[in-house]
Amino acid sequence: MKARKWIWLVVLLVVVVSTLGAQRLVINSYMSDEAPRRVFAELVDQFRALHPEYTVVLNVFPHEDFKVLIRTQLASANAPDVATWFAGERMRYFASRGLLAPIDDVFPDGFGKDFPAAFESACAYDGTLYFVPQSWYWWGIYYNTKVFDALNLTVPENWYQFLKTCEILKQNGYTPIAIGTRGTWTTGGWFDSLNMRLHGLEFHTDLTAGIIPYTDPRVEETLSSLADLAKRGYFLENHASYDWQEAATRLFNGEAGMYLMGQFIKDVAPADVRDDLDFFRFPIIDGTIGIYEDTPIDGFLVPANAQNKDGAKVFLKFIASKEAQEYFAVQLGRLAANRHVPPPDAHAQKGLDMILASDGVMQFYDRDTDPQMADRGMNAFVELMMFPDRLRTILQSLERDRQRIFQ
Repeated sequence: MKARKWIWLVVLLVVVVSTLGAQRLVINSYMSDEAPRRVFAELVDQFRALHPEYTVVLNVFPHEDFKVLIRTQLASANAPDVATWFAGERMRYFASRGLLAPIDDVFPDGFGKDFPAAFESACAYDGTLYFVPQSWYWWGIYYNTKVFDALNLTVPENWYQFLKTCEILKQNGYTPIAIGTRGTWTTGGWFDSLNMRLHGLEFHTDLTAGIIPYTDPRVEETLSSLADLAKRGYFLENHASYDWQEAATRLFNGEAGMYLMGQFIKDVAPADVRDDLDFFRFPIIDGTIGIYEDTPIDGFLVPANAQNKDGAKVFLKFIASKEAQEYFAVQLGRLAANRHVPPPDAHAQKGLDMILASDGVMQFYDRDTDPQMADRGMNAFVELMMFPDRLRTILQSLERDRQRIFQ
């Protein structure tokens, strides 16, 4: 009995010593929807199994709350070691303020060995890498195939056909376009798509960079098109009362016909509805303009105030690996950022083919412009959808914001 007692004491001592010797690694995540939250937690468990020398703490925050909280977290002396975030201007905004740690050494053989060269500019600031991409996805107009079949509707390819489709849906008692704008970011997809279809990528890039005034007649044309959809009654009524997931249920249950959204809409779709969802490219408005799309890139960064930067980089190397990226992509139907991972299914292949056939891409309105301008802009887009007659006033207000923020 005494020998057995001593054995248990030794085992307990080993456990305590190993625990005390483990390095703490804190990861903050915005992946709060059920499917990505589960899959990312599984990846973290895989990392724990590979690296028992780390005690990993995974904190998950509601997605919209995270966008606000991260500003405080990065500046805190108790910053996390790793945080989920977005490539492009959203990342560069923090990097330009010295809030991020450089991570070039995560890629000793060069970023291009495993990732598309086209992604590097979205993951770097001033020639230094600060961001590891995990996945990317396309935006398109998702539609309920059963609703379309019931009305004998075909996929619209141009704006005239799209408006006709909306009108047929409305006349038959369906909401033509589902959208939830309680989280204002959903409006960014509409602004991007309309602006790029009407005026092209260079104009859109200059606008989001603060070079072009919002009172430019071309911006007015873009927002007039958005206002016109609202005047025609094509958007979900009381859309500002719904978040994007709540609005998506109208598409899933057949009350609405279409929804402009990213591929992640399938994350929240019931299993028995997913096969009824398909998507098409945002319709052509001006055939003389190139075809440009939104393709946001999601991934990870390391705060400058992180306590365990070495451990954070070990995690980033893991998350950048083909195996980890393939697991995430297959489970969620995403396109992996790692170029060695093929599209996981036919749906993802269709999205990839659409992007490869385009003439250029952007990230997304709130990832391509200054965060303050993005907040002001998306609130203005919601206001316009609710009160389309305020167009001129809204444009003038946006221009005052642009001058204040960029100049």
